[in-house]
This record gives sequence, C-alpha cells and structure tokens, in this order.
Amino acid sequence: MNRLLQGTSDHYGCFFPKRSGGFYSGLLQVIFSRIRMSDRQIDVLRNIPEGAVIVYAHKYKSYFDYLFYHTRYAKEGLPVPEIGLDYRFLLLQPMSRIFRIVLAHTRYFLQKLAVQNPYDSGYIRRELINGRSGLLALVEKGGFYLRFVKSNPDPLRYLIEMQKTLDRPIVMVPQLLFFGKKPPRSTPSLMDMLFGSEENPGKSRRIFAMLKRPESIFLEISEPVNLMNFIALPEYRDLSSGKQALALRRRLLSQINRHRQSITGPVLKSTDELKENILTNDRLRSFIEHYAETRKMSLPKAYREADGYIDEIMAKYNINMIRISAVAVRWLIHVMFDGVSVNMDVLNRIKDMSRKGPLVLVPCHKSHIDYLILSYILFQNDMPCPHIAAGKNLSFWPLGPIFRSGGAFFIRRTFKGAVLYSKVFSEYVHKLLEEGFNIEFFIEGGRSRTGKLLQPKLGLLSILLSAFREGPGDDLIFVPVFIGYDRVLEESAYLHELEGGEKKPESLIQIIKARKFLARRYGRIYIRFHDGISLNDLLAHQGTPIREMTIKAQNQLCRQLGYQLVNAIDKVSVITPHAVLAGAILNGGRQRFSKSHLMEDVQTYMNYLISQKMVLADTLLVDPTHAFDYALDAYVQRKFIEPVSEDTDASSPEMVYAINASKRPALEYYKNNCVSALVPAAFTALSILDKDAFQFSGSDIYGGFRFLQEFFINEFSHDSDKTAEFYVHKNIKAFIDDAILSPHPILPDTYNLTSAGYRKLKLFSGFLTTYFESYWVTLNFFVRYPKNFIEAKDRIKKVQSMGHRLYKKKEIERPEAISIINFKNAVDYFSAHGIHGSEDEEPIGFFMDRIRRYLDLLRP
Repeated sequence: MNRLLQGTSDHYGCFFPKRSGGFYSGLLQVIFSRIRMSDRQIDVLRNIPEGAVIVYAHKYKSYFDYLFYHTRYAKEGLPVPEIGLDYRFLLLQPMSRIFRIVLAHTRYFLQKLAVQNPYDSGYIRRELINGRSGLLALVEKGGFYLRFVKSNPDPLRYLIEMQKTLDRPIVMVPQLLFFGKKPPRSTPSLMDMLFGSEENPGKSRRIFAMLKRPESIFLEISEPVNLMNFIALPEYRDLSSGKQALALRRRLLSQINRHRQSITGPVLKSTDELKENILTNDRLRSFIEHYAETRKMSLPKAYREADGYIDEIMAKYNINMIRISAVAVRWLIHVMFDGVSVNMDVLNRIKDMSRKGPLVLVPCHKSHIDYLILSYILFQNDMPCPHIAAGKNLSFWPLGPIFRSGGAFFIRRTFKGAVLYSKVFSEYVHKLLEEGFNIEFFIEGGRSRTGKLLQPKLGLLSILLSAFREGPGDDLIFVPVFIGYDRVLEESAYLHELEGGEKKPESLIQIIKARKFLARRYGRIYIRFHDGISLNDLLAHQGTPIREMTIKAQNQLCRQLGYQLVNAIDKVSVITPHAVLAGAILNGGRQRFSKSHLMEDVQTYMNYLISQKMVLADTLLVDPTHAFDYALDAYVQRKFIEPVSEDTDASSPEMVYAINASKRPALEYYKNNCVSALVPAAFTALSILDKDAFQFSGSDIYGGFRFLQEFFINEFSHDSDKTAEFYVHKNIKAFIDDAILSPHPILPDTYNLTSAGYRKLKLFSGFLTTYFESYWVTLNFFVRYPKNFIEAKDRIKKVQSMGHRLYKKKEIERPEAISIINFKNAVDYFSAHGIHGSEDEEPIGFFMDRIRRYLDLLRP
C-alpha cells in the first residue's frame, strides 16, 4: 500500500501524446489522409507568433474531430493538440500510459478521497506553458449544467485567468471540419433527425461520409484570437474573468458560425416561408393597402397581384441542382475551353471578407455563360453560389427552372408603370440581404456587344443601397469581377446586333442550335477578382451614415459607387494576346501587312502595357511569342485576316496578310477587350499630334486630354480622383521609356518627338478612330434633320442609314464605325450638349470642326 501511495500523480487522460509510430497511429493516418486540408489553412497555423500558447477551439465536442486534428497536424509538422480540455482518452493510449493513469488516479483517491483534476492541480497550465497545444469544444452536451450547476471548471475562464499571469499570448484558433457544403434548412430533414446534421453529424453519418466521399470532407481554420489583446479591449477589460469568458465564448461561436455560413450559405427557408415573410412585413403591407386604395381594388386582389410578382421573381435555391450544374459546367469547360485562369490570392481574401457580411458580386458581362462560370468557380472553392439577378428573358422553359434552382432571380428590363412590382422586387432583395445571401448582378445591365466595359446602370445598385439603409445586415462587401475570353461564344450574334439586326429572344430552339458551339474551341477563360469594397468603410470615409443621408446624397453615393465598381473592373481586366493583336491589325494603318511589321506594332503596345503594370494573360507571361502566333493562326482560320502572298524582297520570305473587310467589326470587338487599358495613351498621343509640333510642353496638352476625356464620357469611364495632369505625365514617362519622346536637355517639362515616335503616336491614337467616325456620322444626322422631325424610336435607324451612305461615299473609312451602340452614345452626348437638330448651328459647327481635325490627324 505504501508503495502504491508513493510517486507522481501527474498522469491524466486529457493528455494524448504525439507519437511517431504504432498500429493505431498508422490506421488513423490512412483513415484521415483523404480529408482536404489546403496549404492556405496550414499557413494560418504557421503564421501564429512564435512562443504563443496555442489552444484550438471547435464548436461541438467530437473525438472524431480531435483525432483528425491530432493525426493530420502531426503529419504536416504543425502544433499538435495533445491536451484535451474536458476530453478524456484512455483506450487509445499505450498500455503503459493506461496503467500509469489508473495508478495515479487510484493513488490520488486513496490519499485525498477525491478525484484528481488537471485544472486544480495546475497540470494543464504547466503543459501549455511548456509548449504543448490544447483543444477545447465550445458547445458540449450539458455544458451549461456542468459549468453553472455542478461548478465544473470552465476551460475559457481558466485560460483567461492563465493569460492574466503570462507575458506571452494565448492564441485561440477556431477551426471547422465540414462534412459537406449543403446549406442548413429551417426544417431538418429526416436524415438530419436520425443521423445528425452536416454541421454536427452523428457517428453513422461520419462513417458513411468517410466511406463514400472522404474528399468532400475538408478543414477550415478561422482567424486566430489573441487572448492578451481580447481581454485588453475597452469593452471587456473591466469585466470579471467569468464575464470575459462568456464574451469570449460568444465571440468564438459567432466567428465559427459566420465562417460556416461563408461556405455553406445561410439557413434555407422554404419558398412559402420566404413568401409569407415578405408579404407580411410592415413596409409591404402598408404599401399594398395604399396601392389598393388608390386603384379602387380589393385588398385580396392586390395581395394576389403581389403574390404573383414574387412567384415571377423568386429563386428556388437547390444545392442538388447546383452540384449537377457544377458537373455540367466542368464538362463544358473541358470540351470548349483551354482552362480557366483565376487570381486565387484575391479570391481567398474575399472569402475571408465574406464573414463580415454578404458579398455583392459585380462582374462585367460578356457572355451568357458568365454566371455559370463564376458560380462554378465559387462553388469549387468552397463558397456558396450567389443569388443572381437575371433578365426575365432567361426564365423560359426548360432553363428558367434550372436557373432558379441555381440561385437566379428574375428582373424585368424596366419597372416603368409597375409600382407594385417595383416594391415587391425591392422587398425581395431586402429579404435576401437580411437572410445573409450573397448576390450577383451585372453593373452594365446586359451583355456588352462592343467588347468594352459599358457605363454603369444604377437601378439595382440603388435598390441594394436602399435595402441596406433599412438595416438588414452589418455590412455589404462589393466585389468587382472581370470575366473575359480569348473568344466569346456569341461573337456572330453580337455583330449582327451591332449592324442593326434584331436580337433573337432566348428560347428552347436557341439551346438546340447551340450544340454547334461544342465542336469549337474558344481559348482560355480569365477571371480576376478585385479586392472587396466594404460599404461601411466607404461610408466611414464619407463621414455620413447611410441612414442619415438625404435622398439626393444617397443617389450621389450610388453614382459614385457605380463608377468606382466599373473602374475597379477595368483595373483587373486581363489583356489577352487576341485583343492586343486585333488592335495592332486595325490601328496599323495598312490594309496589307507582314508579320514582322505587325509584331513591331504589337511590341509597342506591349511595352506600354508592361510599363503601366496592366494585368496580362498568363499565356503572355509564360511565352508571348507563342501566344501571339496562336492568336494570329486563330484569326487566319476564322478568316479575319487572309494570307495573300509571300514577301520575296526580304532575305527570308515572309507571309503578307490582308484584312478581310467584312470581318473588321469582329476584330473591333476583340480590340475593344483591351481598349480601356490603352485609352489614356490614346488621349495623350492624339493631344500631342494635335499640337502639330515636334516640341511641346506637358502643359500644352492638358486641355486636349480633358476635352477627349469629356467627349468620350459615354464610352470610357475614368478614375475621377486622378487629374488630366496625372494621366498626361504618366503617359509621357511611358513614351519616353519607349523612345517615342525625348525630354528637352534644358527646358523643364518640355519634350521632343523622335523620328520613330510619330508613327507610334498614331498607333496609340488609332484606338479612337472608330469612335470619331461614329460620332461624325451622328453629327451629320443632326445637321440634316431638324429637331423632332424624326421620332426618337426611329432615330438610330436613320443614323445607321446615314452611316452606310457616308461609308459608300468614303467619308468614313471603317465599317465597324457603323455601330448602333456607338450611335446611341453619340446621340446622348450631343443631346446633352445642346444639339437636337439642324437649327443648333453653333454647337454643331464647334463639334464638326473638332471631329474633322481629329479625323485628319488619324488618317494614314
């Protein structure tokens, strides 16, 4: 007995040692080897400050989870949770440790007639201080009873009191083990009731998941919480340790729940429940009552009308359909494209930001497959598919129901005269934000038929801001997204519409005809995310909370944010080899050209793009020569350009190409894919040419740059925070680096045009030729017809007819200038500047002179 009573009692079941071998260890490594654990998650742990005490935290107590962390962290060389706070391991311990634990507990009981406790003995404190890591569960069955009724030690309170005596931090690391990405439902399914939810599965469900699809299980590590910093926060530092522990538990649980929601999405309610929530909220009820009263209709009839509008609008989010769609999109990418390029570093930052509030994804719109590709990329990277604002034209059978299942909600092109519809739509958007769903909408309103980014349409953005004003969430994170293609699927349809053809409505027949696309290859897809823009940060910068803004101030905010989003998309737009090559072909001033001359022009553009640190396609970064050869071959195969002969004058024969005049509009589309990156250079170059001198000062061209910037306000957006002087000097520096200009050796801010520089300036300014010709056609229309002589609905057709006449008379040289989009923008511009018909002679004369002069400068 005396021998039994002697010896240490420091042996506890909460200590599960890291060991390098053994049958159980090897078996666990095999079991857990296929669970996904990304390098990004590993980096979070490796970036914890050296010397910190590490305690992992997960939501529900689970020995399965503990064994996973213990096994995989050891394999990855990470801090292993060897101390289980409120965990007890016995059967998996080595026999020698089991014996020592039983002996120690027996010895302690015989000496003290009590059960030994690793908290009271200081064992946990000593082990953590000595470098071991711990793990605790935030939610435990009967946890409240154990802590508050039986007065068991609270691990969080224990750690807070321990932190107060240490001069190094205790770092809490929240972590989540996902058994699927299915969003939770407001009403549990029979499977959930019998076997547990995906968030907290029972033993049977865990085993089934491991056997069926272990790769669908993955680990996420949330942002670590430094306890030293936490208890020093003003709102917590004067509280007792017990209240600090309660606050810490709430903080960790909230962080874990937000992290989970950022991956699975919010709780899914039934369509009936959502509909009832929308129709019975006080705002909509008051509006419907007033609507029924003013239109002399019964209240039930008004409610039936509102109910019908919700059915017309509402998405029917279905995770099973999303999974099926993901398989289909993966196949589509494999069959039709050469892969997808994504800036994963920024996407990961956005994923982190999504824990602060719903994301509002704002992509550019070039193709009908934009939303399919973007949703696929998000889903593949463990983010929920957003609810997508789609045009009502896409609600046709059978795609309409499929799109609804994927998160699409449908919006009419115009709300004109539909006051109740408008209100119902606004309340639906408000409900989406209130529930925490991510939303996606296209800031351009529709697909760009010109290849460049269109000016922002602010209607839906205004609805989002108004909804946020009502307070449905903590923050909104706007995410500008560029989506681009080497070759766009709708190429021929866009050209048909630009030339005045009617847009064909989407239908089942079009889907059947779309099978022909599967036989073609369309190059690469490029997706670039801009860093998220927090609405709270934007409002803080402005200094006025949105709830205190006047309607006028909110409208100004909407306009400012709309252009900020468009500019952000421009900043991350990917420059493709097809775009640069198209620009060189059309702007080179030659109907026929050799490959060497073409590549010289391409290199001029590339020098500028590299100097401005523009985002280049990965093919241009890896092997630009091959990338341009590939694009050139693609244009030859599609008969955009045609080989006509070999240049036999050269020492080695070289192919000469001619532009196919009928394909110039197609080349113009791809040229416009990079136009936003080169427009500042084009404005600067044309302003220099306008001085008609080989020597000039920077200040001489500020006025010309400002005029061009304002003249093409409907074509190209620009950062309003940057002045004309900024852009001019930035471009002059780039021109000096490329030997287009040389600085004067004595005179400040004075530059000389080099012998090679003149042609290069025309090469840059050539990006504007098409637009000047379009505006020249439009101005000639106003010269010919008096105000109100032609109805507004027929105006563009008349302008287009005039464009064809001027092209035949060779007053314009580019058939691509006959573009209804350009004509509409030009009509809007001239109308805003006082030109409505032939009687407006003075402004017409002014613009006639300016455009004629610029076109003379641009002609070869």
